[in-house]
Amino acid sequence: MPELPEVEIVCRGMVDAVIGKDIKSVVVNRYDLRVPIPQDFGQSITGKAIKNLERRGKYIIMHLGDNIFAILHLGMSGRIRIFRAGDTYEPRKHDHIVITMNDGTLFAYEDPRRFGMFYLSSENWRDKKPFSVMGAEPLESEWTADDLLAALGRKKSPIKTALLDQRVVAGLGNIYVCEALFRSKISPERLSNTISKDEAVRIVKHSKEILLESIESGGSTLKDYQHTDGSLGYFQHGFAVYNQEGEDCTNQGCSAQISRIVQGGRSTFYCASCQK
Repeated sequence: MPELPEVEIVCRGMVDAVIGKDIKSVVVNRYDLRVPIPQDFGQSITGKAIKNLERRGKYIIMHLGDNIFAILHLGMSGRIRIFRAGDTYEPRKHDHIVITMNDGTLFAYEDPRRFGMFYLSSENWRDKKPFSVMGAEPLESEWTADDLLAALGRKKSPIKTALLDQRVVAGLGNIYVCEALFRSKISPERLSNTISKDEAVRIVKHSKEILLESIESGGSTLKDYQHTDGSLGYFQHGFAVYNQEGEDCTNQGCSAQISRIVQGGRSTFYCASCQK
């Protein structure tokens, strides 16, 4: 599943390609996604200008004016393929929505597993679920250790599980929580209500670091959104712990190997020696 950095990169690619342009036509090939696409989706947004795009958690929100917002979630397998004017668009089997702009730019929403969402909302979208119950944005300066501790409250769940709770912090996913906890030297099995202020400072600091590094590394592939191969340039990185079970810990002086456990149905990778 695309995580926050990948969604941010997708959003930036869309901003570069379609912001300020009018929607000329909309083709909906399938309506039965996880949340059914409204029957009037195309009619409602045709002729509208894409005034702004923003990311909230793992969602992309298109501001279309007249209090209309198109909200996109890529789900497990969703992707956006962008074609500039003059490029050849070759339809794919799972291109569920194809939107063409007034200058000939086209973007296709492809989703083989159909777990994504693309729906309309009003000016009060922030007050509606899931946004109304989302925690702070991890990349915002307003997200601090005090905010994290307040969101954790008296939770007795493992800190790894708590950080994946979108009500605690928005958008953090499995890969980056594993990496942030490793850098913070905090065991994923630690109970949330045992996290100290200093440890919360480390979690926030390293969460921001790993997300920004991921975005920066993936950002060099933004040009790929203009190509007909549909490449999204998903972040590829030599992770320290994620999917590294059995590999040597990368911390200097540590001779342990990376372990894997399952928490809440998700694989957790960590160093039992370094992370306490």
